[in-house]
Amino acid sequence: MMWYGGWGWGGWLVMVMFMVLFWALVIAGVVALVHYLAGSRLGHQNSPPPSSGEPGWRSRRAEDLLAERFARGEIEEDEYKRRLALLQEHR
Repeated sequence: MMWYGGWGWGGWLVMVMFMVLFWALVIAGVVALVHYLAGSRLGHQNSPPPSSGEPGWRSRRAEDLLAERFARGEIEEDEYKRRLALLQEHR
């Protein structure tokens, strides 16, 4: 019935290529969306550190890391205070 004037095998190949392209774009879109949403939730971890021209930016980053360790319970309060004082002393 539809054999005359059709694309024949070329039509099948084009259709297969478009389906592969369509699903690749759908999968890439889902991956990009998950990456974007996870990045916005993590926020500060994906942001670059402040420029080295700012005074004391390294000691502030060290203080932030120390505060995170204390918040997670990796170190005790006395150790946190001792290390914080040491960092502030060498600023």
